[in-house]
Amino acid sequence: MRLKPAQSVALAFLGALAVGTILLLLPFSRAGGGAVPFMDAFFTATSSITVTGLSVVDTATYWSGFGQAVILVLVQLGGLGVMTFTAILVLIIGGRLGLRRRAAAQAEQGILAPGEVKSIVIGVAVLTLIIEAVIALVLFLRFVSLGDGLAESLWYGVFHSVTAFNNAGFALFSDSFMQYQGDWIILGALMVAIIAGGLGLPVWADLIRRRRNRLHTRRHWSLHTRLTIIGTAALLVFGIGAVLIIEWANPGTLGPMGVGDKVLNGAFQGVSPRTAGFNSVSYAEVRPETLMVTDFLMLIGAGSVSTSGGIKVTTMLVLAIATIASLRGDREVQLLGRRLPHTAIRQALAVTVIFTSLIAIGTLAIVSLTDLDLQPALFEVSSAISTTGLSTGVTPTLPGAADVILIILMVLGRLGPQVLGAALVIRERSSIVKYPEERPIVG
Repeated sequence: MRLKPAQSVALAFLGALAVGTILLLLPFSRAGGGAVPFMDAFFTATSSITVTGLSVVDTATYWSGFGQAVILVLVQLGGLGVMTFTAILVLIIGGRLGLRRRAAAQAEQGILAPGEVKSIVIGVAVLTLIIEAVIALVLFLRFVSLGDGLAESLWYGVFHSVTAFNNAGFALFSDSFMQYQGDWIILGALMVAIIAGGLGLPVWADLIRRRRNRLHTRRHWSLHTRLTIIGTAALLVFGIGAVLIIEWANPGTLGPMGVGDKVLNGAFQGVSPRTAGFNSVSYAEVRPETLMVTDFLMLIGAGSVSTSGGIKVTTMLVLAIATIASLRGDREVQLLGRRLPHTAIRQALAVTVIFTSLIAIGTLAIVSLTDLDLQPALFEVSSAISTTGLSTGVTPTLPGAADVILIILMVLGRLGPQVLGAALVIRERSSIVKYPEERPIVG
């Protein structure tokens, strides 16, 4: 079959989803053995390969060690990329990276020039493993110091370092990380992994290139890298500040804590909605304003071509800057010494409109199928399509039809931005016919 690169990527993800579902259906995937309902396996496999973290069952108690290992492999595969993994395997076994597979990896990642796919893919894979190994070591040592066994601590460290870096949100504790509300080492290590994984392949690739060329100053960074770093810093400040202000006196969340623990948990809940999905406080107890802020953070996500979901930081900044330029009456959209092409603005607008439309449609469907009010339904849908994994606790109670909707949203949220972005670029063309210009009334 002669498939386009984007089609190869979609089929690779769907193939991995099918294999993951089959493995989770095996009796020894469930703790204590026994039959695994198809929807439980399918939903969990989808949530894993799309690095979401939503679950209809308790990961810590429902799945056996084998089942948890399957989830871990799917998370790593979905986060780093199926085609990227394929390229790495081909290179490891000594095969040549053919043009078709090279094009597929390029389409999946979206930003690599044909001549640098091999070197950048290897560099990013090595960097990923190094970061995950460091975070796993820190977590391992911390869990050992807390009295957990060596084997158990090692598994905790490896599992959570991978899920944190890949922004997946799966945890081996039934309450996520609420039992570690006062642990600066564990929550701090997770935040570092989440932010590192959310920067995205283009940023890491840019840093690797500059490092090789011995160019270290910020003025040599690409526009995308600078926008991602600026946007990430701004959203971190906004998210952390908003959570601290809103939840500071909430008796169900930060209220009973000391000042230090309030700052730590406020920071963690400001970082995690960047599609990581961990929580150190109960989202069933947070104020409605916090749910709205979290919806906003989940909608945006983190860096482009990263392990996160959402419309991405650069998409938000492009629209914001274009809006400011329009209000000022500027004919060109300029920032940081560069001029943005109109095609980039149209693509950002298209991604945002499609993304928000899917959220609206999904929310309407969930509300009509369940007894949920608008806000929890919106939160669940936003969490699914942004591949975040946060929940107010209603996921296990949803009917099968609602689960199917969330599965579709998770797949669209993971594959949609990459495939849509590539399609918009490929379909970009000049019009042969020029019609007379006529401006309708706007506003």
